[in-house]
Amino acid sequence: MTVYEKVFLSAKNGRAAHVVLLDPDKLTKESAGDTASRCSKAGVDALFVGGSTASPELLNEIVYSIKENSSIPVILFPGGADQIVKHADAILFMSLLSGRNPRFLVEEPLKGVHLIRDYNIETIGMGYLLIESDKPSAVERVSQTNPLPRSKPELAADHALMAQYFGMKAVYLEGGSGVGLPVPLEMIQKVKEAISIPLITGGGLRTPEAVTERVKCGADIIVTGNVLEAKGTDTLLNELVSAVHTAR
Repeated sequence: MTVYEKVFLSAKNGRAAHVVLLDPDKLTKESAGDTASRCSKAGVDALFVGGSTASPELLNEIVYSIKENSSIPVILFPGGADQIVKHADAILFMSLLSGRNPRFLVEEPLKGVHLIRDYNIETIGMGYLLIESDKPSAVERVSQTNPLPRSKPELAADHALMAQYFGMKAVYLEGGSGVGLPVPLEMIQKVKEAISIPLITGGGLRTPEAVTERVKCGADIIVTGNVLEAKGTDTLLNELVSAVHTAR
């Protein structure tokens, strides 16, 4: 079974899935293995690994350490072609469709195709939509693109439908790592009504209530990240996983 079938399609057709996003710049080889083990014990369905600035050397160490310490699927969430490394189970082969910077629409994905082929990594084509939040995110600064307005859910739905028509396998809505405002519920609902491929959302989701609401509005995969840095992390992580898995 492919990672896409195991994580994405099973989430779309049954219970929603919970994915934890790990930023390599905030980890060491040792802490990455420990974090992966804790996520696995909590029932997390997969790990997204990547960030806007992580070096390929560090990223390779992190991915290898995760694979040594758990059987949880590792999916690369690269900020650019230089973050494609061995040992990962799959990669989000994505285009920043909410922006108009050609580098992140086509140029970075194009740079990565040879490495992906050589490493034989499963690809999951994905339309990435950056949504306006309470402050500029790292993605907005690095990509030099504007997010889609929070007040225009129909515009987000049109972009998501474009991703589906391009043949992409998933759509990701988020405001960016560390933001205060998650994607609005109305926007998630509008996008879900427009597409038939799996819908992912993350950014600013810190409570069981917040993730439950978004699953009920149509999200197939919930992504959390900074919650791992909070006190009582394991208890909260268990609560988030349970909320995602039982929301439908």
